[in-house]
Amino acid sequence: QVHLVESGGGVVQPGGSLRLSCAASIVSGEIFDIYVMGWYRQAPGKQRESVALILNGLTDGRVVYADSVKGRFTISRDNAANTVFLQMDNVRPEDTAVYYCTADLAFGDQTQTRRELWGQGLQVTVSS
Repeated sequence: QVHLVESGGGVVQPGGSLRLSCAASIVSGEIFDIYVMGWYRQAPGKQRESVALILNGLTDGRVVYADSVKGRFTISRDNAANTVFLQMDNVRPEDTAVYYCTADLAFGDQTQTRRELWGQGLQVTVSS
């Protein structure tokens, strides 16, 4: 009844910027709580790693960044639009990866169910 839709991937020059977005598309029901939401990435031949996460998104909203992106990437969200963003500034070739949006949330109509969702993946390529 709900899935994540990502947009904003593409090719960018080193030092450039890119903005990713991820929206929860709801067929029926509603979101009652979000326990964690944010972004992972996976480079070729590498393990999937967390990039930026928002914990307890509808309450305190603590943010956790990977050391490799601190000071360059910014995660934000629009709760009313059920959307999370990743602003990528001063990108580097090593940022090249497939980026996945994720959300752990409580969702439903009369019955609330905790769900772990993943987006389809966005290719981000940083190259001169």
